[in-house]
Amino acid sequence: MRVLMFSNPLLGHLLPMLPLARALRERGHTVAFVTAGHLESSVEPHGFALISAGPTTETAVAEVIRRLGTDWLRNGSPDGAAEFFAGARIDLGAGEALAGARAWAPDLIVSEHCDFVGPLVAAALKVPSAVMAIDPTLEPELLVALAATAHARYLEHGLEAPAHAPSGQWLLDLCPPSLQRGGELPRLNRMALRPEPHRAPAGSPPAPRAALSGRPRVLVSFSTAMNAPDRLVPVLRSLSSLDVDLVATASGGVPIDSTGLDPDRVELVTFLPAAELLEGVSVVVHHGGSGTTFGAAARGIPAAVVPGMPGQQRQAARIEAAGAGLALPMGDETTPEAVTVAVERLLAESTFTAAAHRLRDEIAAMPSAGEVADQLIASVR
Repeated sequence: MRVLMFSNPLLGHLLPMLPLARALRERGHTVAFVTAGHLESSVEPHGFALISAGPTTETAVAEVIRRLGTDWLRNGSPDGAAEFFAGARIDLGAGEALAGARAWAPDLIVSEHCDFVGPLVAAALKVPSAVMAIDPTLEPELLVALAATAHARYLEHGLEAPAHAPSGQWLLDLCPPSLQRGGELPRLNRMALRPEPHRAPAGSPPAPRAALSGRPRVLVSFSTAMNAPDRLVPVLRSLSSLDVDLVATASGGVPIDSTGLDPDRVELVTFLPAAELLEGVSVVVHHGGSGTTFGAAARGIPAAVVPGMPGQQRQAARIEAAGAGLALPMGDETTPEAVTVAVERLLAESTFTAAAHRLRDEIAAMPSAGEVADQLIASVR
């Protein structure tokens, strides 16, 4: 069987799809991805082809701002998000994606839940489709806005528009029950799917890491927009007041000697797969991206969540409600000192680690990627 996977041009949306892609390939199926071409370097090392289609995130964001006249990333409006995911991306990339998919001839299409190009392509090609929910269920007002925005695009392509978002036959749900929001789940055939921390391609040598010292290790992993030196370094300086070792993801290769931080206690890395980053970690400070949220939960590590954008407040709230961490205000509103106070609590109060361990056990009981691959293929046939 030939399976085509669609993702937004966002690494955090694509990486959670890789475990299922690997499981399908291990069972003899052919898998490829469709997204913007600049993500080829993140896909091909894992042995998957990429069909380049659609704009980069920067191009699509600029188009939405031009259309709406406002920076929707900052105000977090449902209409702005809908225009990005279900409007501009379809307008700027559906034609290219349709042409590539027709030539590739898939038997099944799998899309992450914020990708609306894949479901439209599936409808046009009359191919079965599944949606992978990489976050807790989206807010009802956002789902309504997404469906309404996608509706006109389906009609423009001569297709019957789905009545709701997400659409398709199956929902592959990465969210453990304790982190799921209340209310009605999307009306699709649901298959729970165990989330896995992202790992390096098979055969990759392990990256050199600082040895464990016996002190608690705290990982600080923010989004690209939040980990610029002028924002990251003050957080690390404040955290250095605690008796901990720090490891932080830092874009641009910031040299440690330019930060004034102690190189014996602070390790800066440009990028490492989450599976390696999380080794030996006692607490994670992150921005609420789904990969880090579910990855830390899968390892039973409590988290202090500083949302990088309005949609990530969803994950922060769910982690705090589960007792497995603390939700802080949006990045611009959270001081380094507030982050340090939160980390100190997470290290000192055992209830957070106990709740994180319950989450870990809950995730471990979810069906594996291999089990879901078998179930999905059987359902298609």
